[in-house]
Amino acid sequence: MRWRRASNRSGDARQGDVVAICRFGEAHIRPHYAPLIGTAAADEQVRRWWNKTHVDAAVAGGLVVIEETDGQVVGVGQRGRRGANHVVYKLYLHPRHRGRRLGPRLLDVLIGQLPADAERLYIEHFVGNERAGAFYEREGFTVERIESSPTGDPALGVVWRARPLAAGGQEFRR
Repeated sequence: MRWRRASNRSGDARQGDVVAICRFGEAHIRPHYAPLIGTAAADEQVRRWWNKTHVDAAVAGGLVVIEETDGQVVGVGQRGRRGANHVVYKLYLHPRHRGRRLGPRLLDVLIGQLPADAERLYIEHFVGNERAGAFYEREGFTVERIESSPTGDPALGVVWRARPLAAGGQEFRR
Protein backbone atom coordinates (compact mmCIF):
# COMPACT_ATOMS: atom_id res chain seq x y z
CA MET A 1 0.00 0.00 0.00
CA ARG A 2 1.07 3.55 -0.55
CA TRP A 3 -0.23 6.88 0.60
CA ARG A 4 -0.82 9.62 -1.85
CA ARG A 5 -2.31 12.93 -0.94
CA ALA A 6 -4.86 13.84 -3.58
CA SER A 7 -4.12 17.52 -4.03
CA ASN A 8 -3.65 19.53 -7.19
CA ARG A 9 -1.63 22.07 -5.22
CA SER A 10 1.02 19.53 -4.34
CA GLY A 11 0.92 18.06 -7.81
CA ASP A 12 0.27 14.62 -6.44
CA ALA A 13 -3.27 14.30 -7.75
CA ARG A 14 -3.93 12.94 -11.19
CA GLN A 15 -7.13 13.59 -13.04
CA GLY A 16 -7.93 9.91 -12.57
CA ASP A 17 -8.11 10.37 -8.78
CA VAL A 18 -11.36 12.29 -9.02
CA VAL A 19 -13.00 9.63 -11.16
CA ALA A 20 -11.70 6.85 -8.90
CA ILE A 21 -12.93 8.66 -5.77
CA CYS A 22 -16.38 9.16 -7.33
CA ARG A 23 -16.51 5.48 -8.32
CA PHE A 24 -15.50 4.50 -4.78
CA GLY A 25 -18.39 6.57 -3.42
CA GLU A 26 -20.86 5.17 -5.92
CA ALA A 27 -19.81 1.59 -5.13
CA HIS A 28 -19.65 1.77 -1.35
CA ILE A 29 -21.64 4.64 0.12
CA ARG A 30 -25.11 3.61 -1.02
CA PRO A 31 -24.88 0.01 0.26
CA HIS A 32 -23.35 1.22 3.52
CA TYR A 33 -26.01 3.83 4.25
CA ALA A 34 -29.19 2.29 2.80
CA PRO A 35 -29.78 -0.04 5.79
CA LEU A 36 -28.97 2.78 8.23
CA ILE A 37 -30.80 5.80 6.78
CA GLY A 38 -32.91 4.40 3.95
CA THR A 39 -32.37 4.08 0.22
CA ALA A 40 -33.55 7.57 -0.72
CA ALA A 41 -31.28 9.26 1.83
CA ALA A 42 -28.36 7.03 0.82
CA ASP A 43 -28.90 7.93 -2.83
CA GLU A 44 -28.93 11.62 -1.86
CA GLN A 45 -25.57 11.24 -0.08
CA VAL A 46 -23.99 9.84 -3.25
CA ARG A 47 -25.60 12.47 -5.50
CA ARG A 48 -24.68 15.36 -3.24
CA TRP A 49 -21.18 14.50 -1.97
CA TRP A 50 -19.64 11.96 -4.36
CA ASN A 51 -20.24 13.73 -7.67
CA LYS A 52 -17.43 14.93 -9.92
CA THR A 53 -18.00 18.64 -9.24
CA HIS A 54 -17.86 18.28 -5.45
CA VAL A 55 -14.98 15.79 -5.40
CA ASP A 56 -12.97 17.76 -7.97
CA ALA A 57 -13.28 20.95 -5.89
CA ALA A 58 -12.25 19.14 -2.70
CA VAL A 59 -9.26 17.51 -4.41
CA ALA A 60 -8.25 20.84 -5.96
CA GLY A 61 -8.43 22.39 -2.48
CA GLY A 62 -6.06 19.79 -1.02
CA LEU A 63 -8.76 18.44 1.28
CA VAL A 64 -8.85 14.79 0.20
CA VAL A 65 -6.59 11.88 1.04
CA ILE A 66 -6.85 8.42 -0.41
CA GLU A 67 -5.55 4.98 0.38
CA GLU A 68 -4.66 2.89 -2.64
CA THR A 69 -3.92 -0.80 -2.89
CA ASP A 70 -2.76 -2.15 -6.23
CA GLY A 71 -3.81 1.06 -7.93
CA GLN A 72 -7.36 0.91 -6.53
CA VAL A 73 -8.84 3.42 -4.13
CA VAL A 74 -9.75 1.53 -0.94
CA GLY A 75 -10.16 4.48 1.40
CA VAL A 76 -11.11 8.15 1.22
CA GLY A 77 -10.83 10.90 3.79
CA GLN A 78 -11.93 14.49 3.34
CA ARG A 79 -11.62 17.44 5.65
CA GLY A 80 -13.04 20.93 5.47
CA ARG A 81 -14.16 23.87 7.57
CA ARG A 82 -17.37 24.80 9.26
CA GLY A 83 -16.79 28.38 10.31
CA ALA A 84 -13.55 28.42 12.26
CA ASN A 85 -13.72 24.69 12.99
CA HIS A 86 -11.75 21.98 11.19
CA VAL A 87 -14.03 19.07 10.33
CA VAL A 88 -13.62 15.59 8.86
CA TYR A 89 -16.55 15.14 6.50
CA LYS A 90 -15.59 11.83 4.90
CA LEU A 91 -13.73 8.84 6.24
CA TYR A 92 -14.63 5.66 4.42
CA LEU A 93 -12.95 2.34 3.73
CA HIS A 94 -13.76 -0.43 1.32
CA PRO A 95 -15.51 -3.08 3.46
CA ARG A 96 -12.82 -5.69 2.71
CA HIS A 97 -10.13 -3.32 4.02
CA ARG A 98 -11.69 -2.54 7.37
CA GLY A 99 -9.98 -3.75 10.52
CA ARG A 100 -6.47 -3.12 9.14
CA ARG A 101 -5.88 0.20 10.94
CA LEU A 102 -6.40 2.12 7.69
CA GLY A 103 -9.12 4.31 9.22
CA PRO A 104 -6.76 5.62 11.90
CA ARG A 105 -4.07 6.09 9.24
CA LEU A 106 -6.38 8.17 7.05
CA LEU A 107 -7.34 10.18 10.11
CA ASP A 108 -3.68 10.75 11.00
CA VAL A 109 -2.93 11.99 7.48
CA LEU A 110 -5.86 14.42 7.66
CA ILE A 111 -4.68 15.65 11.07
CA GLY A 112 -1.17 16.11 9.67
CA GLN A 113 -2.59 18.52 7.09
CA LEU A 114 -4.11 20.84 9.69
CA PRO A 115 -2.50 24.17 10.51
CA ALA A 116 -0.08 24.22 13.43
CA ASP A 117 -2.49 26.22 15.60
CA ALA A 118 -5.44 23.80 15.22
CA GLU A 119 -6.68 22.96 18.70
CA ARG A 120 -9.61 20.67 17.93
CA LEU A 121 -10.86 18.46 15.16
CA TYR A 122 -14.56 17.85 14.65
CA ILE A 123 -16.22 14.97 12.92
CA GLU A 124 -19.84 14.37 12.08
CA HIS A 125 -21.86 11.25 11.36
CA PHE A 126 -25.46 10.15 11.19
CA VAL A 127 -27.04 8.97 14.43
CA GLY A 128 -27.93 5.72 12.66
CA ASN A 129 -24.26 5.04 11.84
CA GLU A 130 -23.38 3.34 15.12
CA ARG A 131 -20.29 1.68 13.64
CA ALA A 132 -18.83 5.10 12.81
CA GLY A 133 -19.73 6.34 16.29
CA ALA A 134 -17.85 3.43 17.91
CA PHE A 135 -14.81 4.03 15.68
CA TYR A 136 -14.67 7.74 16.46
CA GLU A 137 -15.09 7.04 20.16
CA ARG A 138 -12.07 4.70 20.03
CA GLU A 139 -10.13 7.45 18.26
CA GLY A 140 -10.75 9.94 21.06
CA PHE A 141 -13.72 11.89 19.70
CA THR A 142 -16.40 12.72 22.25
CA VAL A 143 -19.97 13.74 21.52
CA GLU A 144 -20.53 17.48 21.69
CA ARG A 145 -24.07 17.66 20.34
CA ILE A 146 -26.70 15.89 18.27
CA GLU A 147 -28.63 17.85 15.66
CA SER A 148 -32.08 16.56 14.83
CA SER A 149 -32.88 15.92 11.19
CA PRO A 150 -35.24 18.40 9.54
CA THR A 151 -37.09 15.33 8.22
CA GLY A 152 -37.86 14.14 11.75
CA ASP A 153 -36.17 10.78 11.06
CA PRO A 154 -34.01 10.08 14.12
CA ALA A 155 -31.50 8.02 12.06
CA LEU A 156 -30.79 11.14 9.98
CA GLY A 157 -29.84 13.21 12.99
CA VAL A 158 -26.20 14.32 12.96
CA VAL A 159 -23.81 13.55 15.79
CA TRP A 160 -21.03 16.12 16.18
CA ARG A 161 -17.91 14.90 17.97
CA ALA A 162 -14.67 16.69 18.80
CA ARG A 163 -11.16 15.65 19.65
CA PRO A 164 -8.53 17.93 21.16
CA LEU A 165 -5.24 18.28 19.33
CA ALA A 166 -1.91 19.05 20.90
CA ALA A 167 -0.02 22.17 19.86
CA GLY A 168 1.30 22.05 16.34
CA GLY A 169 -1.68 20.11 14.97
CA GLN A 170 -0.24 16.90 16.32
CA GLU A 171 -2.47 14.17 17.66
CA PHE A 172 -3.65 14.36 21.21
CA ARG A 173 -2.32 11.23 22.87
CA ARG A 174 -4.77 9.54 25.19
